[in-house]
Amino acid sequence: MGDITLRALDVLRAVDLIACEDTRVFAKLASHYGISAPTIAYSDATQDAAEPRLVRALGQGARLALVSDAGMPLISDPGYRLVRAAIAGGHLVTAAPGASALPMALALSGLPTDRFFFGGFLPSKPGERRRAIGEAAAIPATIAFYEAPHRLAASLADLAELLGDRPAVVARELTKLFEEVRRASLPDLAAHYAAQDEVKGEIVIVIGGPVEGAATAADSLDEALREAMAGASVKDAAAEVAARLGLKRRDVYARALELKRTS
Repeated sequence: MGDITLRALDVLRAVDLIACEDTRVFAKLASHYGISAPTIAYSDATQDAAEPRLVRALGQGARLALVSDAGMPLISDPGYRLVRAAIAGGHLVTAAPGASALPMALALSGLPTDRFFFGGFLPSKPGERRRAIGEAAAIPATIAFYEAPHRLAASLADLAELLGDRPAVVARELTKLFEEVRRASLPDLAAHYAAQDEVKGEIVIVIGGPVEGAATAADSLDEALREAMAGASVKDAAAEVAARLGLKRRDVYARALELKRTS
C-alpha cells in the first residue's frame, strides 16, 4: 500500500463516486481508511464504457474522485480523457496531490532537477525504444523514463550503448514499503541488472544530461556509418546501420549521403 496524504483521505471520504484503475486494489485502501463511496473501474481497458457514466454523474451533481493504483493519476496513468470531458462540461476540476514516483525519483537521484525531460514509458519494441532514446539523447536536461521490470535490463543496455557513460539512477517501488534507489553509471547499471534473475515493482530510470565533449548517439551513428560505408554502398550501409541501431532507414540514409558528400 502506497503513501496517501490526509487531504486525499478527506476528499475520498467526501465524494459520491470513486473511479479507480482496479476496484479490488482500491478496496484494500478503502477498508483500511474507512472510505465508503461506491467505486467504478476506470482503466485503459474500461474507460470507453465508464466515461459516459462518470460524465453523466457529474452532470447530475455528483462529486467524483479519480485515483490510480500507484502514483499520480494522469502521469502515465489513465484519466486525461475524463478530465477533458469534465472541463468541457463546465465542472470544477482540482487535484489533491499524493505520492508520485517521478518527482520522488528526481529528488533522490542526486542529478540536476532545474530542467528535466519525462519520456513516459520507453517503447516495448527494441527498434522503437532505441529511436526514443536517440531522440532524447541531445536534450540538455536530466531525462526520466518509466520502465517495466521485465524490460529493465534490455532498456539499460540500449541506454548505455546510445547515451554512453552518463550518471544514472534506477529507482524502484518508490512511495512503497520496499523502495530501492541504485546510483551508478549507465554501463554499470546495465551490467548489474543483466545479472539479476528477477526484478519486481514499478521503476523509474533517471539519467544525467549530455556532458559537453562526450560522445553522443549522433557521434555513434556517424562512426557506424563510416565503418559500414568502407565496405558497402551508401544504400546498403544505411540499411545495415539502421537495422542494427533501431533507427529509421530514411533518416540514416540521409545522414549517410551527407557524410559521403563531406568526406
